[in-house]
Amino acid sequence: MRYVKCKGIEKDWSVITFGCWQIAPSEGWGDICSPQSADAVVKSALDCGITAFDTAEGYGDGESERRLGKALGNKKDDIIIISKIWPDATLTSTAYHERLENTLRALDRDYVDVYLVHFPSAYFDNTEKSEQLCSLMQGIKESGKAVTIGLSNFKAHDLSRLGLGINDFSINQIPYNILRRDYEGETRDICLKMGIGYMAYSPTAQGLLAGRLSSEARSFPTRKWNDLYQEPLFTKSKPVRDTINRIAEETKTKPVAVALAWVLAQKNIFTAVVGSRKAAQVPEFSVAGSLKLSAEYLKKLNATSDSFHNE
Repeated sequence: MRYVKCKGIEKDWSVITFGCWQIAPSEGWGDICSPQSADAVVKSALDCGITAFDTAEGYGDGESERRLGKALGNKKDDIIIISKIWPDATLTSTAYHERLENTLRALDRDYVDVYLVHFPSAYFDNTEKSEQLCSLMQGIKESGKAVTIGLSNFKAHDLSRLGLGINDFSINQIPYNILRRDYEGETRDICLKMGIGYMAYSPTAQGLLAGRLSSEARSFPTRKWNDLYQEPLFTKSKPVRDTINRIAEETKTKPVAVALAWVLAQKNIFTAVVGSRKAAQVPEFSVAGSLKLSAEYLKKLNATSDSFHNE
């Protein structure tokens, strides 16, 4: 496993971050993970050298945070914990702090390492509201209850509304994989200029690039909502998936590791967020933290990705 540093965080951050959406009941995944399985999968991630865990108040109405905190036990202060608030422009500073306190109680921890704005949403559709958000989040950082603060799903037009407040943020967590590259271009240029690193979530397209193709796998609500699992994109993506599978065979690894290694080789991405409810799957994707693809393989993957996006 490779480790990196993130602005504002002293702890070593593994290039694979474990995503905790699946470990609690949710609208997107259903009730697919028991508390016992949640405990096992978190411990498997620790055993694989993962030092960062991503959760949110909205994942199972806090249940993901509770299960994560319990599973980490006395190791929780050695680990980087990222959580998120779903923002509302009508909320006061007091309300934001209360939401964070709920997260801390669920985690059984005095602070989070990173606190993200989960989504820009329609609440922050102008500069005045966006600058208010910056003030609210900076207040949370100054309280000491969050070591650093960040954003999630913010594109160029969202970032431009933040004004000088953009300097307060260290991270932008974004959906990114070989089939979804929306956050390149202007958004990435702004983040690079401001020193805002990318956390890439959905780096395997919710398992599509890992071969999760059975009827059962495709039946989860979140995959039904994902256009990459639907036609025409599902069939259109087959050449990309075939290329990943061939490289996996040649490198004697799993397709999931190849898909992740490609993401980690891209500009401004310092970690990829990967989730699972199965402890046995964690070693399969964790090897990507030590896998570096050759220039030849990256060229092949870039070519098939470009073809997918340009057709």
